[in-house]
Amino acid sequence: MDRIIIEDLAARCIIGIDADERREKQDVVINIVLETDLRAAGKSDRFENAVDYRGIKKKVLAMVEGSQYFLIEALAERVAEICLENPKVKRVVVRVGKPSALRFARSVGVEIARGRSEANGES
Repeated sequence: MDRIIIEDLAARCIIGIDADERREKQDVVINIVLETDLRAAGKSDRFENAVDYRGIKKKVLAMVEGSQYFLIEALAERVAEICLENPKVKRVVVRVGKPSALRFARSVGVEIARGRSEANGES
C-alpha cells in the first residue's frame, strides 16, 4: 500500500484530566500516515485521482482546535475517523504527541492504526 505522510502538524486544544490542563489550550503534535493506492494519481497526474490531503488536514485541524478531550487516545481516535471518511484512504496511522505532558521528556504520545473495516464498525 502506498502512503501519504503528514508530519508534525501543530495544533492547540484543551487536553488532559487535571484542572490546570483544562484551563488553557495546550500544544499537540499530530503525525498521520494515509495508506492508499496512488497509482491512478501517479499515472494520470489528475487531482480527482488523488487523495485530497489538504482537505483532510483542514478537517483535522478544525476538529482539534475546537476539541476538549480528556485523553490523547480519544483525540487520536477522532483524527483517524476523519481520515477514513475519505473513501480513497484504506488505512491510517495516527500519532498524537503532547510535548508538555512529562517533565524531562520531549513528548509523550500515542499511536493508533485503523482500517476501513474498523471505521465501519466491523471486526
